[in-house]
Amino acid sequence: MKQPLLIKYVLPFTAWYALMILATIVLDYILHYFQLTSVGLYLGYVGTFLILISFLYSLRKRRVITTGSPKKYLMLHEYLAWIGSVMVLVHAGIHFNAVLPWLAIFMLLINVASGLVGKFLLKKSGESLSLKEKALLDSGMNKEEAAKELFFDAVTVSLMQKWRSIHLPIALMFGILSMLHIITITLFGK
Repeated sequence: MKQPLLIKYVLPFTAWYALMILATIVLDYILHYFQLTSVGLYLGYVGTFLILISFLYSLRKRRVITTGSPKKYLMLHEYLAWIGSVMVLVHAGIHFNAVLPWLAIFMLLINVASGLVGKFLLKKSGESLSLKEKALLDSGMNKEEAAKELFFDAVTVSLMQKWRSIHLPIALMFGILSMLHIITITLFGK
């Protein structure tokens, strides 16, 4: 029996995003409970470092780094960026001190959501298209007929593959806002 799209594609996306928020709340609560709130400052540094390390995937994808499996670098990117995002969110806390850090956090949340769209929806849509094509070919249809039958699905997947053209500018905007935050904190203190 086929699973509904909601369960197959949207639920994992939502679960990972909700888990990020929940992990942030739990970690922040633990730090406050044990009166270790100053640790949150250092989590910002560590989280930023993890996010930066996650960009090794981009370097591997563009063949700046030639060793290692691109798939492993992608997994590294996904998990380090997610963990780093949790740390940066704990670092941010729920303090309403300045607009710039909040803009950076807002872009971080959008960037993580965008990344999860790529992880769950883009990958799954490509797999789904391949399975449909295989089923049509197995039923006796030739490649040309199958291509006509799957035309709109193929166009949809093709458009979804352009998701990176949205994800990258969001990541860039997050990076710029984060750098501005770091510069202003360095120049002006708290």
